[in-house]
Amino acid sequence: MKVRLLLALLLSVFVGHPGFAQTNAPADDRKPASSNQPGKEYPKVNSEGRVKFRIAATNARVVGVSFRDSSAFTKGEDGAWYGHTRPLDDGFHYYTISMDGAEVPDPNSRMFFGAQRWGSAVEIPAKDEATYTLRNVPQGQLRELYFHSPSTATMRRAFVYTPPGYDQNPDKRYPVLYLQHGWGENEYGWGVQGRAREIMDNLIAENKTRPIIIVMIYGMTNETRMGGMRNFDIGPFETVLVKELIPFVDANFRTLADQPHRAMAGLSMGGMETRMITLRNLDTFSHIGIFSGGSIAVTNITDMAAFKAKNKLVFVSYGSKELGNNRGGNPKADADALKAAGINSHFYVSQDTAHEWQTWRRSLREFAPLLFKD
Repeated sequence: MKVRLLLALLLSVFVGHPGFAQTNAPADDRKPASSNQPGKEYPKVNSEGRVKFRIAATNARVVGVSFRDSSAFTKGEDGAWYGHTRPLDDGFHYYTISMDGAEVPDPNSRMFFGAQRWGSAVEIPAKDEATYTLRNVPQGQLRELYFHSPSTATMRRAFVYTPPGYDQNPDKRYPVLYLQHGWGENEYGWGVQGRAREIMDNLIAENKTRPIIIVMIYGMTNETRMGGMRNFDIGPFETVLVKELIPFVDANFRTLADQPHRAMAGLSMGGMETRMITLRNLDTFSHIGIFSGGSIAVTNITDMAAFKAKNKLVFVSYGSKELGNNRGGNPKADADALKAAGINSHFYVSQDTAHEWQTWRRSLREFAPLLFKD
């Protein structure tokens, strides 16, 4: 996948686009968003997926929100500013409030790391939200840890998901998935916005997937800025991941420390990283997952016999709204060609979602049951 196309997809996650304001009145069945600060009534979401905001900025002259096609904000009798969005896709959306030309977080929202900064987001209820919400099932743990990276001379942070029963079964060992975030996000992404712990706990409780360990780390070793992705060198991060993080995890967790029980996956930029790293390290990873980050074509595989002998799964996914217009080439055709070549290839489409977290939550939900089926 060309870097320019990938960057266009990344920009669509964070940047509002110009458009025509909504003129029809939203349905009056709003409820506070689950992503709000505790006790905050706004933002409110209605059954159409439209979000209403209340911004207490009495002295502001102009207030707005970064969602394209939103209504104009008007001042209410209480002195606060009110406005609403168009219908949004189910799931999680970053946004900013515009106040007299300044882009600022909404103080009513909890804070999330995306677009290389801490900011606001809103959660739109989804029909399949039970798959990624906290339920009364056995719970895994999301552990924060630091390890030393000799190649970068830094202490680096990782988050490690251990499945339910990990501490109660000291003789049991587990396969490992190395799971990467997208551009502008960091190692918090999958555990917070992506709901990886909740997705895995619920799948395991339903006997739909094998209990596994998941490791999440920041996918860069430098400070690449917007517009600089074409100059990104994956080599230093590949060293951190393959030569330093994996040995650390194998030494400190009860892993099945071999290639058949090690997978890598990622979304967007993390998918691009996954594709590049796994193809160069067939002796390290046996399962590959690429979510909205390109695909693997038959022509990308230099030694098909070796790939078939070592690879157990190639999974590629996209949101239905991000396919077409040459974005990512033709990932379904690539997946079909791999299958025809004898590879265990799967292609998944998240319906009615774009380059966004709902696509990637669903991708993990579909990917995990396919892992380590030996």
